[in-house]
Amino acid sequence: MTRISRRGLLGSSVAAGVLAATGVPVFAQAKRGGHFKAGLSGANTSDSWDGRTHSDLFMIASAQGAVFDSLTMVAADGTLVGELAESWEASPDAKVWTFNLRKGVTFHNGKSFGADDVIESLQMHVAEGAKSAAKPIVSAIAEMKKLGEHQVQFTLQSGNADFPYLMSDYHILIYPAGMIEEAIAKGIGTGLYQVESFDPGVRMVAKRYPNHYKGDSAGFFDSIEYIAINDNTARMNALLTGQVHAINRIDFKTEALLKANPAVRIQEVTGNQHYTFAMLTDVPPFNDVNVRRALKYAIKRQEMVDKILLGHGMVGNDHPIGPANQYFAADLPQLEFDPDKSRYYLKQAGLDSLDIDLSASNAAFEGAVDAALLYQASAKECGININVIQEPADGYWSNVWLKKPFCAVYWSGRATEDWMFSTAYEEGAPWNDSQWDSKDSARFQELLKLARAELDSEKRRAMYREMQDILRTDGGVIIPMFANYVQGVSNQIATPEIIGNLWQMDNARMAERWWFA
Repeated sequence: MTRISRRGLLGSSVAAGVLAATGVPVFAQAKRGGHFKAGLSGANTSDSWDGRTHSDLFMIASAQGAVFDSLTMVAADGTLVGELAESWEASPDAKVWTFNLRKGVTFHNGKSFGADDVIESLQMHVAEGAKSAAKPIVSAIAEMKKLGEHQVQFTLQSGNADFPYLMSDYHILIYPAGMIEEAIAKGIGTGLYQVESFDPGVRMVAKRYPNHYKGDSAGFFDSIEYIAINDNTARMNALLTGQVHAINRIDFKTEALLKANPAVRIQEVTGNQHYTFAMLTDVPPFNDVNVRRALKYAIKRQEMVDKILLGHGMVGNDHPIGPANQYFAADLPQLEFDPDKSRYYLKQAGLDSLDIDLSASNAAFEGAVDAALLYQASAKECGININVIQEPADGYWSNVWLKKPFCAVYWSGRATEDWMFSTAYEEGAPWNDSQWDSKDSARFQELLKLARAELDSEKRRAMYREMQDILRTDGGVIIPMFANYVQGVSNQIATPEIIGNLWQMDNARMAERWWFA
């Protein structure tokens, strides 16, 4: 076995700053105390403590960011560190992984944490009838074996060099074995904060769990309160009037108001978040690759970056691998608006014009409706008539996404290429929002498995470049732009110098990493 510690993974750089025994940075200047309040979007009345269903910031921040833990976590600087796992070891082919679990950890109901909790929590994702976005990750495990009370071994169907990264997925929360239903009902985890009250789609209040295994190195607030504010104007006003200490997803059009207020500051972080228009490739006319290509050449990408992001981002190239990824193919030719090419591909599809519906809501991303209208205008120059359907914000992710044939979507991106591809583009994955599979590109699906097991970095780079090229050319997801995370924070709150860029709000771990100034 190759021993890989919590300090790094397969050549990852060492985390900046001093690391505590838990693998999280020690903030010498951090002060304990206070009640932290954040106004967050992404809340739904259907929210629960079932991590399999989590899809947006409110529950990610409440669950993995506060009440629950995972085996591993991505630190603010992008390195992988242990959370409930202290270290891990891999066989030479990256097929067998042994995790050494942290001792002395208790759940909020007093139960001791151990190997049974890990195995039972992972089995949830592949249970009969389970609808989990992490199913592709867990179903790749051929066998889970308890080697001791604090050691568990996973044998994978095939080698995966990124497996420890996948264990940090926000859906894969660790629950107490034998009482998972109760833990989901009450929010019983091993996290830094213990649930005091939870009103789905409205509010979550939690208090610092005493004698937590992370000690004084994390979780500096006495208590936290996350308030669901899906409306961006109301969210901004809540920050400006001091009702909350932080908000996510600033509306760029009103950014100047925040900048003019000396009591608040703006955080901007470049990551892999991308805004998309996803089409179901098994539904006509999107099942025709020529129609998809026509749509790719019918969009003005730079115009969207300028008018929707107001410059807070960069042009996308119709694949989901971003500038923060290791194998980002920056050399791929950039798709540009080209009415002649768009009309050419329409003709290849046997069409003189095209009439389609595009569903959009600002629940998908801030400015999604305006972005759809910009797309409508540019596509008209190419003989494509897009009927923009403005969908209600409430229920967008349950009623529109994955159901309507063409709709606006946002993705946070993922820390590794395989994680992103296996979540959204692997055949049969629950969150594959273009239904992209082997009928569209058998080569892509083949490369996905080959690259996953390949330990040679340059060989992986070549495979991932080809996969990005396939999606760019033939894929069913149009990705016009990568958007920076832009969020507002009160000057009452202090934050580390490095802010995580994997998810919004410091990888959704503001409750763990921030403190009162």
